[in-house]
Amino acid sequence: MREFLKFLTQNFTATAVIIIIAMIIIPLPQLLLDIMLIFNLIFSLLILLNVLYSNKPTEFDIFPTLLLASTIFGLAVNVSTTRAILRYGANLNVSMIHAFSGFVVGGAKGNQGVVIGFIIFIIIIALQAIVITKGATRVSEVAARFTLDSMPVKMMAVDNEYTSGAISEDEAQTKKTEIQKESNFYGAMDGASKFISGNVKLGILITVVNIIGGVIVGMIFNGEPLTDPRGGGALNTYIKFAIGDGLLSQIPALLVSTAMGIIVTRAASAGDLSEQIMEQLFRRGSNIYWICASVLFLLGIIGLATSSFPWQILIPMAVLFAFHAYRTGRAQKQEAYNKEVMAKTKDQKDEKTVEYPAVVPLDALSLELGYGLVPLVEKEKGAELLERVQAVRRQCAIDLGLVIPMVRIIDNSILDPSEYCFKIKGVNAGRGKIRLGYYLCINPGTAVSEIEGEKTVDPAFGLPATWIEQERRDEAERAGYTVVDPPSIIATHLTEIIRRHAADILGLQNTQTILDTLRKEYPTVVEEALRERDGRGMRVTDIQKILHGLLKERVSIRNMVSILEAIADYAPHSKNIWFLVEKARQALASQICHQYADEDRKLRVLTIDPALEQKIIDSRYETPNGIICALDPPTQKAWIKAVVKAVSAVKEKGWLPVVLCSESARYLVKNSTDRELPDLAVLSVPEIVQDIIPEAVGVIKIETESAEGGSIPTEQME
Repeated sequence: MREFLKFLTQNFTATAVIIIIAMIIIPLPQLLLDIMLIFNLIFSLLILLNVLYSNKPTEFDIFPTLLLASTIFGLAVNVSTTRAILRYGANLNVSMIHAFSGFVVGGAKGNQGVVIGFIIFIIIIALQAIVITKGATRVSEVAARFTLDSMPVKMMAVDNEYTSGAISEDEAQTKKTEIQKESNFYGAMDGASKFISGNVKLGILITVVNIIGGVIVGMIFNGEPLTDPRGGGALNTYIKFAIGDGLLSQIPALLVSTAMGIIVTRAASAGDLSEQIMEQLFRRGSNIYWICASVLFLLGIIGLATSSFPWQILIPMAVLFAFHAYRTGRAQKQEAYNKEVMAKTKDQKDEKTVEYPAVVPLDALSLELGYGLVPLVEKEKGAELLERVQAVRRQCAIDLGLVIPMVRIIDNSILDPSEYCFKIKGVNAGRGKIRLGYYLCINPGTAVSEIEGEKTVDPAFGLPATWIEQERRDEAERAGYTVVDPPSIIATHLTEIIRRHAADILGLQNTQTILDTLRKEYPTVVEEALRERDGRGMRVTDIQKILHGLLKERVSIRNMVSILEAIADYAPHSKNIWFLVEKARQALASQICHQYADEDRKLRVLTIDPALEQKIIDSRYETPNGIICALDPPTQKAWIKAVVKAVSAVKEKGWLPVVLCSESARYLVKNSTDRELPDLAVLSVPEIVQDIIPEAVGVIKIETESAEGGSIPTEQME
């Protein structure tokens, strides 16, 4: 028996479908019909109660499926009862049908009871078809349309919250799932409501068939008269049975359609329905109930004087409303007093604790907008900037191997309306001004004509640019200009900010997170780099400094395995951060070379005069913060001048300037030119891999003074 029940439980849906089909085809015993009618009624009541006690509509998301199941089951029962009515006639012994037909008659006898019952049945059918079902169907259609239309806006609002840092990625995914679930629910409700309206129409048809078919069967096959003044006859009998059967089919449908109306009208609310009714209907201001009590009392006095209104009912009701108004007023006064006391207590606590404010951590990366640029992040306007910011974070994670923290976007009234500002840990990292409704035109060197407009500077790279109207965009593109819209300007500037300040963004906690993530798949590599077993390895802060050294020169740290392997190899020999940065670069040699090489795998480089390179090496000076190039001021000035001239000559030929030197000089060359040429790439000889062909395009030399006081340029370009 237990195994049989387990089988039924596991295959409940399939079993139910087979039973419903069998009910339509196979005649059922009258006792079983009573059971099915009772179950149909209770099943519909269960659905209604579940709807009433659901906190929100989507909590009962199986409702559309249950609505369909209850409708089909009710129709199957209706078909079975129709067969029984036509088969047994006056000898029908289905107690539920007899009971409901007797309820509707209401104690009247004979043909009068049949007429009363028929009228009441018509009213119930009209209530079901015209009021509840039609209204619920219309509400479900509107709810489905508005829910589907608002879904993109809700999704963008979630993206806005996620981008601004208000919610985590998991919370954003959960909210998006809820929005999708809500959309699917109301879409299904829109279709499921059609089953209820069809059920009502079919119920009317089955009732008519029961009456007409019953009269025909009773008169022709059973020999009954059409009518009998004493209350008998085929018409009387079959109308009574048809009414009882119709009620037994329509009352469950009425319960389900009522549940449907309730669930689709609760789209904007959440929480227990009973609590909402009590809160919003009976706990409002006391003035409402004083007015109701006054009206009832006035009508009661008029009824007492004129014997027109039932004053015995009106005056007690007025007293009840007055009592409720009195209690509500007292409760509101007490609540207002409690709030006032709590506010005073809170102010006192704030005064006591004002000397010890909480320290709020600064955002790793934030974007402040003037009020004129707020439409770029408003969900009603499409929030295009939010999507661009997310795309930038994803792309930088791929290019740099650094997971960029969420960019908090806030408005700042201090900024000009058209100004924006990037901040890294509260420090200004870049700003610019843009004009909404205009496009920024930049000449990439291929423009064939000058375009008129407001002259400006590209905020990301400082290139000359021009603001033009939207209507002239095609004209500018045909002229060979690069045309950029306002969201793209900010996104491009953000990308450049991240690349320049990636080392500032990478914190100690971020480094620990990277190591913890790698530990799951490469535990040996992490353990060897940190040497945790003997406590003689690199600290996490040392790893962070090495990664800073790579990121400052825009070297991606995505290949963390190779970086840690290099640290594990050379850390036992030296803990010098500069030395380990160079070894990490050599481990990433292929990545670095291909970053600067041409499509034909040629790496065009500037070399340094050996004597000058040795002078740079000799100027090495150790400081607590690392090594620096300490050339004397005249030599430093001449060195920078020579590098700038060589780099300019390379750029004029359309090549990317890259300086190639020895391993011991590489960091010093970069350190000495970082202020004037922060984007200059400096490679060492060990970083050149076999598949890359280096081609020297110039030699950097310092100009020497001639005997007559003139200068002789010794830096040459090949």
